[in-house]
Amino acid sequence: MRITLVNVPWSPIGFPSVALGLLKSLTLKEFPDAEVDVIYGNLDFVDWVTSRLPEFNYEDYRYYDLESCYIGTGDWVFSSALYHDPKWKVPEFLEQFGPRSQADHGQELAHGTSEERRMQTTLWLHEHVEEFTDELARRIVAGRPEVVGFTTTFQTLTASMAVARRVKELAPETLTVFGGANCEGSMGEALHRNFDFVDYVVRGEGELAWPGLLRALDGDEASFKAVPGLCWRDGADTSVHNPVSKKPLPPAAMVMPHYDEYVAQFAKSRARFWLEPRLVLESSRGCWWGEKHHCTFCGLNGASMMFRSKRPEQFFNDLVTLTERHKILDVMIVDNILDMSYLDSLLPRLAEADLDLRLMYEMKANMKYEQLEIIAKGGVVCVQPGIESLNSKVLKLMDKGVSGCLNVRVLRDAESLGLTVAWAYLYGFPGETDEDYSQIIEQFPVLHHLEPAGGDDRLAVQRFAPYFENPSLGFDERWAAPQYGLTYDLPEKELFDIAYIFKATHKGIGNEMAWTLRSSMNEWRDAHWHSQLSYFETDEGITLTNTRPGFDWDVVQLTTEVEIALFQMLDQPRKLEYLQRECTKRFGTSDISAVIDRWMELGLLFTDDGRLIHVVTRDRNQRFMQIRVGQSLAARPETDRPALQPAVSAQSAAV
Repeated sequence: MRITLVNVPWSPIGFPSVALGLLKSLTLKEFPDAEVDVIYGNLDFVDWVTSRLPEFNYEDYRYYDLESCYIGTGDWVFSSALYHDPKWKVPEFLEQFGPRSQADHGQELAHGTSEERRMQTTLWLHEHVEEFTDELARRIVAGRPEVVGFTTTFQTLTASMAVARRVKELAPETLTVFGGANCEGSMGEALHRNFDFVDYVVRGEGELAWPGLLRALDGDEASFKAVPGLCWRDGADTSVHNPVSKKPLPPAAMVMPHYDEYVAQFAKSRARFWLEPRLVLESSRGCWWGEKHHCTFCGLNGASMMFRSKRPEQFFNDLVTLTERHKILDVMIVDNILDMSYLDSLLPRLAEADLDLRLMYEMKANMKYEQLEIIAKGGVVCVQPGIESLNSKVLKLMDKGVSGCLNVRVLRDAESLGLTVAWAYLYGFPGETDEDYSQIIEQFPVLHHLEPAGGDDRLAVQRFAPYFENPSLGFDERWAAPQYGLTYDLPEKELFDIAYIFKATHKGIGNEMAWTLRSSMNEWRDAHWHSQLSYFETDEGITLTNTRPGFDWDVVQLTTEVEIALFQMLDQPRKLEYLQRECTKRFGTSDISAVIDRWMELGLLFTDDGRLIHVVTRDRNQRFMQIRVGQSLAARPETDRPALQPAVSAQSAAV
């Protein structure tokens, strides 16, 4: 059997498709005689578009792949190829997203701006991309495959359909199969029901259905009925969808992905001038937190929330094998959440192996410093802790299971360990108020030395999220986001079924507070690159250094027993009553208000939900800092030396 697996725009170009990599490995395992080819049409597209638009660059690709994800520009671009119409719904698109629409929303679109260039690029692509989809389809058909499989996630659905439609026109006998996140639940059913050039849709975990489908192709109608999650057509040409398996794939059945085609094609593609490639691996599926507390906004894990992880030995071998085979050390782990048992198994082994890997992992934000240190020593350089907010009340609305202070703690400790933190600030939750944001935004200057959020966005209702599944949580009216109507020629009900992203009446804070959040976050991003707040310990006490622009001091020393004890206690979130009680036990006094007030003045503390935590990072070059400070002071005349400010006034220093 000849099988071609296809990855199309706007799939990310910086790493291979884990879905296709897994399917190729599984196919060769189950059908050793099969011929399996993997085509990275997204890399083909880079070469195609840059040969016609030389100014097209990586930031442009990222816009269609990532930045426009929630408005669907990337999908709309390929709608012209899907419907063989280079003018497909252009007036409607311009009405929704053009200059007039932006002006209506208070946004200027001056001649020559990047926004105008982006719009012109979008319209050019929309008019000409059928040339690319035709070329890709002809390349696929030239290999004479019996089955062509497409993986779809976010803005790859329309391009996949455009290519599949052309494949069927060129070779009607070729069977087309769709799978991936865009095919979960009713989305896959609607896709199969409305587009007859899609022969089969696999819903749920592909490893459970794909081998059964390939075997069924040699059988009768009864064979298709036995394939879990499959959408197929019966003898009357009626779309039929089988129930998805309730038994998720066991971790022992997770194969190692096959990436040879990606690595070879990337080395020849113009994309190699844009970025360094990474590998993608999974060590687990599902979410152990979501099994009991499904975050209200999270639309992931449509197939199964059940958490399963590979044996540490198995994942270690997969990781080492692939990095050695492809000579690529940057690896993105696509798990929803880190298996906590790996802190005692996998990560220490990676540290001992000294492989010089650069890993990215998602995790829960309540990690302590010692746990983050294990992660960092294991080769992790970037973490995604799912922070989303710094206010405990809003985090409770999300059912995140963390507090604002714990989120600040992970930002602080990650900075201390040199870990990059990927996070976004979300707003628009039913039940939130302006005060929930204003009291946090006021404290942003305190945090300017910590990693700022990469984005600040209003919550979008996603399929499979509790906010979608349970309208009583606050979004009782919702409809398919506008991009689906701009992209597909379908009635409203079918658009609703095929959509993953939904519009709903705005909840929570209004636009004024949202703009305040955005502008304050932009200030944080601008200040971050020249902001630092750290400490190192000596026999004399604790020395703090600061370069944050919002606070006019350079060096502060903590020298009294009370100061040092309070600083150590505030390494964790503490209530004022706890601090007073502990100081009474240790030093015979509970009057610490002068110290706390002074530290608030210096920007050393973050407060939320009645708790305090210090935000000072550990200096990773303590000995260097001691030498530098000492030498600089000794080398300058007494009158030129900066004063080492006490952390409290002389009057309160005896507290």
